[in-house]
Amino acid sequence: MDIHMEELLQATIDEGGSDLHIRALMPPELRVHGELLPLSEESLTEEDSYNLVREIADDEQMAEVEKNGGADFALAHPDGTRFRVSIFKERKRYGAVLRQIPNKLLTMEQLGLPPVVKELLFKPRGLILVTGPTGSGKSTTLASMLDVINKERGVHIITIEDPIEFYHQSQKSLVTQREVGDDVPSFAEAIRRALRQDPDVILVGEMRDLDTIAAAITAAETGHLVFGTLHTTGAAETIDRIVDAFPTNQQAQVRTQLAAGLQAVISQILLPRLDANGNVSGRVAAFEIMTTTDAIRSRIRDNKTNMIKSDMQTGAKFGMTTLDASLTNLYKQGLIAYEELITKSQDPDSVVAKLKEEMGR
Repeated sequence: MDIHMEELLQATIDEGGSDLHIRALMPPELRVHGELLPLSEESLTEEDSYNLVREIADDEQMAEVEKNGGADFALAHPDGTRFRVSIFKERKRYGAVLRQIPNKLLTMEQLGLPPVVKELLFKPRGLILVTGPTGSGKSTTLASMLDVINKERGVHIITIEDPIEFYHQSQKSLVTQREVGDDVPSFAEAIRRALRQDPDVILVGEMRDLDTIAAAITAAETGHLVFGTLHTTGAAETIDRIVDAFPTNQQAQVRTQLAAGLQAVISQILLPRLDANGNVSGRVAAFEIMTTTDAIRSRIRDNKTNMIKSDMQTGAKFGMTTLDASLTNLYKQGLIAYEELITKSQDPDSVVAKLKEEMGR
């Protein structure tokens, strides 16, 4: 197939695709509004997929693929649009996934984040976690939150990412952005070094291992506002995941640290957005928001995370919302389909019962 990566990237931009998939013996595919669609009827040969990968990867990145089975980096299209690239080998053939990074920062209002989230950005210290599955928009949410701090607070923000996705120009704040691999060897090492660089706010792009989680908790404890991401859905699950990452003899101490330092867990998922005619037009986020009250702190400390959900249901006055309540609200506004409401809710039976009850009133 006579095709070049620049043409495929242009098609991704033109079609509003979130991801471009390159795979041997398959046509190039785009993810648009959450669904994969082929860009051609013709499949790529093994040589095609290798050549496409070589167009964007240098010798060092190719050597990393050979050594470790994959390489991640950022790439800029000539028009300025940036992509997060993951190259890999699959059955000895080369493939790649390129995720389009939105070049325009959305506001928190445009993302649908409630006002309570903005209040969190002015906390002097603590840990704020943004969680959700891959591709749920965590990076976009974090970028919009940091943008508010950058514009409205005179602080030093350090971001630690792999790779850097959104570039932040220093405004009222001073912004330092460090890329794992190029500027520093690991997330954990970057956090430890950041503590010697007079930070106020630290963004940890991914809390993927015990060292990084421990370093982030310590940074939050020592008077910094720390933002981190995890691939979990829901507040209770997120807390359990963090605690379970530690050896058993340290877990009670970690629960005490989290009870004292955790400010909020914001979980999100992306769903196909419906227009007025019921057609899919873009995507919309559903959020679960937990802020730490005295009651929730004691749940974390006493290892009773299974009771957090009920605290959240009664915590609306603190700006809390469960994922199911957010999904129900989107459905009532006509923004998501009934099928999405049922398949994505954590307790579909309760959601259906509540809807029937409301309709019967």
